[in-house]
Amino acid sequence: MTTSTRGAAKAPAVLVLEDGRTFRGRAYGAVGETFGEAVFNTGMTGYQETLTDPSYHRQVVVMTAPHVGNTGVNDEDDESKQIWVAGYVVRDPARIPSNWRSRRSLDEQLTAQGIVGISGIDTRALTRHLRERGAMRVGIFSGEALADNATLLARVQQAPEMKGADLSSEVATTEAYVVPAIGEKKFTVAALDLGIKGMTPHRMAERGIEVHVLPATATADDVYAVDPDGVFLSNGPGDPATADLTVIKAVLERRTPLFGICFGNQLLGRALGFGTYKLKYGHRGINQPVQDRTTGKVEVTAHNHGFAVEAPLDKVSDTPYGRAEVSHVCLNDNVVEGLQLLDQPAFSVQYHPEAAAGPHDAAYLFDRFVSLMEAERA
Repeated sequence: MTTSTRGAAKAPAVLVLEDGRTFRGRAYGAVGETFGEAVFNTGMTGYQETLTDPSYHRQVVVMTAPHVGNTGVNDEDDESKQIWVAGYVVRDPARIPSNWRSRRSLDEQLTAQGIVGISGIDTRALTRHLRERGAMRVGIFSGEALADNATLLARVQQAPEMKGADLSSEVATTEAYVVPAIGEKKFTVAALDLGIKGMTPHRMAERGIEVHVLPATATADDVYAVDPDGVFLSNGPGDPATADLTVIKAVLERRTPLFGICFGNQLLGRALGFGTYKLKYGHRGINQPVQDRTTGKVEVTAHNHGFAVEAPLDKVSDTPYGRAEVSHVCLNDNVVEGLQLLDQPAFSVQYHPEAAAGPHDAAYLFDRFVSLMEAERA
């Protein structure tokens, strides 16, 4: 990505999809060029959490809500140390942010971090195109990066694809750190950072858990060096087929309570012997309906995933670690949204129970994790 921040408010910009469709608008954020996978997010709010979610690494996010940026950017809601999206696409950016916590405009924040975006395009038409054709590579060009369409298209088609991309180590912490329990410490959890959001260890800390966040490259010895009562597998970007499963298999062999979300759900699925596959356009937003099949309850949930686990919905499967079943399913398209082992304490979900941003319907999953650790201790 090459960027300049001069003249962002007026510079013409163009978005070019790998199938040749183009959209023309105005630069939003930094001026320059960027490449990634075009995906759409259906959330009407929570853009600051979306931008700073490491799971969006190398993705150009199209917001389906037409008006974006009205509450500005504050210093409290970031989910990581930086903006991770490769590019940002909005229809109608707010001219003036208005919120008592706002410290700067969204445009200013994007510019400061060199994020190339585009505004003033028909995001509904773009979203419909992606729904019909699927997520695909895209480039955004503005300022001196503008050229003839054939040249820009050729550059987009040379960009790397998301399938086969190994990205967790690019977004994860390089040094272990500890998030202390809030109040009385009850448990210790080793959390593998595959692209973790800041609110996730906080939700565990609220429940008396001391969370040791470890790099994605951590070994089984590193995990058990903290003497964990449980192990957590975080969200993260990239293709789950590229990940090393050694640590997860070691945890399953030792029967340590295990909880995974998003990318962690996909890795647990692969460790159990299930396959994973790339969704046509993925699930991204804070309004996705999921049914917990263990209770029958339907939850409104927050999602950000382009891959899913391929497991049978209506039967119990035998795995190297005991029986497993699909515990949660998306009611829009029957995509697997959760797994659980029946013979040892391990489960996972494909969505984000930390509710940053998003609804709080899935907060009980952290309590379920606590219950597993309590049962093992007893």
